[in-house]
Amino acid sequence: MPVGCMVEPRTGKCQSREMDYDHDKVDEMVLALLYLTLDRDGRAWKSHDWDAMGRLHERGMIGDPVNKNKSLQLTAEGEKRCEELFRRHFGAAES
Repeated sequence: MPVGCMVEPRTGKCQSREMDYDHDKVDEMVLALLYLTLDRDGRAWKSHDWDAMGRLHERGMIGDPVNKNKSLQLTAEGEKRCEELFRRHFGAAES
């Protein structure tokens, strides 16, 4: 569903509400959240916005997300960056 999509309860159809947003910030959050499902082999579940996944692929952070697999391969750079971003945005403050 597009950003700003509001689902009509009776029909289940999307009523689009166009919204401008910072794609870079969204991509950073998506990359950080991939850390939650990252396994030892550098694979993570790809259940995020397809446009963001495409941009991350173009930036060399992840392998091509367009396939039948439910997971995707992070590049070495993407794997390192996703951990850094996750720790920065979601890590507990150290005492």
